[in-house]
Amino acid sequence: QVQLVESGGGLVQAGGSLRLSCAASGRTFSTYPMGWFRQAPGKEREFVAAINWSGTNPLYADSLKGRFTISRDNAKNTVYLQMNSLKPEDTAVYFCAMKPWAPVSRIINEYRYWGQGTQVNVSS
Repeated sequence: QVQLVESGGGLVQAGGSLRLSCAASGRTFSTYPMGWFRQAPGKEREFVAAINWSGTNPLYADSLKGRFTISRDNAKNTVYLQMNSLKPEDTAVYFCAMKPWAPVSRIINEYRYWGQGTQVNVSS
């Protein structure tokens, strides 16, 4: 069984930054792609970013490219999401997820294991 625990969310003013972390346990973390998704109130969960097992060739939602950066530290079983120049529309619950087979993907249904989410609120 896989456990994913997100942290780092909170309240930030527009233009600010946050770094989310997702700690994984229970499975060989370094083997699998990891992704970040978000869900705003009244909206469907959407893809944010994903990274393959080696940390190369990350994928991003087109609208977020240049502001968000995904990375991972396999020695710490942790994946990160650095969020810069935050906007009120970035307000959402952010989830990390593990896809238990290659390759990295934007497709939400391919991610089998999910964390409980961390709330990010961006004030204007």
